[in-house]
Amino acid sequence: MALLFAALRVLLGLFFSVCGVVKLTDRISGEVYQQMKSQFVQFADVFPLKEFGYQPGPVQYLETVGWIEFVAGFLLAFGPQLLQEISNFVLTIVMIGAIYTLLVLKEPVAMCAPATVCLGLLLLLNIRGRGRVAKAKFE
Repeated sequence: MALLFAALRVLLGLFFSVCGVVKLTDRISGEVYQQMKSQFVQFADVFPLKEFGYQPGPVQYLETVGWIEFVAGFLLAFGPQLLQEISNFVLTIVMIGAIYTLLVLKEPVAMCAPATVCLGLLLLLNIRGRGRVAKAKFE
């Protein structure tokens, strides 16, 4: 079972890293990159911290999310356990933000599905990690 969770962690981390790279460059897919740039114009308009006076520019927002996904995904896949847990937390926050943004924009539920599945898998890994730590404390 531990091997299954390790494989899930690596695959999910690589998925996030690739998603981050797609947000950072048009060399992988120019069409997807341009679509992301146009979507982040809308995403920046409903940025959760806008109510507190902070609203990033769309390109800055896209690049920040891209770097966070790339680095946190890589650390989730290949980092030491502490950095895996931190990256899991960071990616969980990013996915909650993505779901919030899509719901505020009143996008179809199908648009929320990828972020929701990723959030569920991150929470599963988090629960699995917490169970392993708790078990070690009682032994």
